[in-house]
Amino acid sequence: MIERVTAFGDSDIITSHDRRLRRREEIAMNDSRVMERELPCDTDAERTVLGAIIGNGEMYADVGVALSPEDFSLEKHRRIFARMRDLHEHGEKIDRLTVANELRRQDQLEAVDGLSYLVSLDEGMPSLRNIDSWIRIIKNKSILRQTIFACQRIQDRALAGDNSQELLTEANAVLESIRDKGASKHETWSTPYDVVQEHGASFLAPARGIPAGLTTPWPKLTEMTSGWNSGDLIIVAGRTGMGKSVIGMQQAYTTARAGLGVAYISLEMSKESLTRRLIAGLSRVDSHKARSGFAAPDERRRMLEAANDLEKVPLFIEDSRAHTPAAVSAGLRRLRSRTSIKLLVIDHLQLMKLTGRSESRHQELSEICHSFKRLAGEIGCAVMLLSQLNRSCEQEKRRPMLSDLKETGSIEEDADVVVFVHRPEMYKRDDPSLRGQAELIVAKQRDGPMGKIPLVFRHGFQVFEEAGGDELE
Repeated sequence: MIERVTAFGDSDIITSHDRRLRRREEIAMNDSRVMERELPCDTDAERTVLGAIIGNGEMYADVGVALSPEDFSLEKHRRIFARMRDLHEHGEKIDRLTVANELRRQDQLEAVDGLSYLVSLDEGMPSLRNIDSWIRIIKNKSILRQTIFACQRIQDRALAGDNSQELLTEANAVLESIRDKGASKHETWSTPYDVVQEHGASFLAPARGIPAGLTTPWPKLTEMTSGWNSGDLIIVAGRTGMGKSVIGMQQAYTTARAGLGVAYISLEMSKESLTRRLIAGLSRVDSHKARSGFAAPDERRRMLEAANDLEKVPLFIEDSRAHTPAAVSAGLRRLRSRTSIKLLVIDHLQLMKLTGRSESRHQELSEICHSFKRLAGEIGCAVMLLSQLNRSCEQEKRRPMLSDLKETGSIEEDADVVVFVHRPEMYKRDDPSLRGQAELIVAKQRDGPMGKIPLVFRHGFQVFEEAGGDELE
């Protein structure tokens, strides 16, 4: 019996050892295959672009916004283009001699095969007025090379047995970065007349009573803000327990009920909890009573009817607990392949993180806000980001102010609209006269007034209503 166990252990060790050797061989084989197969490149296109700039230095202005030195496959081409960039940034003329002098100053002239190679780049070349097609070729080859190297690194880590979830998140971030670098850069200059012609007369003055953006659940807020517009970053902020998630879900449902796609990403509550809360509000059934199993037959019927009414509402909830901006972007793009999305709600900012390391949490939050502002513009939807406030307003038992956002990154600078949720009863729980009192405070708005909107918080139904109203919407 002992001999059998020993024999089994030896074979298991050998098998494990063989696996490690085989894995190393596979990695080495993949590396050699990449080396054996020529990487995507077009040196003729690179020479043509560099030669065109040497022949007419003013062309760098067009090329420089589309290409970077790293987009060139040959090291000497990268160095030549980098020196052209230096000359352009210093406002100096770009030609054979100035490029050669700059290379010589950097002790790189011999590394690019000397002045003779610079001369050969534009020698005999006809004057080119449009080199867009050559730029596209270089950029396309560069993206292919970057993708190959990124996939190779991901494959090496996968073969090494790294954490799969972290690897997938990093892979999404890397590929998303390559996609962003490859995005075409084009001029967006327009005259005011061009803008009006593009958007039509409704752009100047929408029909009476019709907001320019997405309708909110509260008419006075819609009137004050004209709704949420595509590309807007809306910050809804408040202390813990004030009802930020309730605000986010009410806005999500209102937009989805209008037939517009909504993506709701919750890093705090499960999709089941969010759905129960939504149905309780729609059916006007006390949520605690329903969860405890004491709902009356009529209340159960109303909840089932409300659930059935959600069948065709384009509201999509995701409750993964480990999200980064890159993962959100990747998931949103996948969702957009199925349906149009006009609103993204993220609950909440302080639970987000970046894939890489940042110098501080303050900087990390700033970068996260920047990324969502960019995402709003790229996707063409409004982004509502729920955020915590620092403890100052709670300690001082007062309404929140923009200064309460200062410790949470550059939220104030990036946001188009900042709305605070305030419920004074949370600071004076022993005062029954404050029960249900609430308000939305529009503290910042780029294109409209600031002010306060009185609300009533219905504890049982977990909804906010305008003071005097009795409907969820």
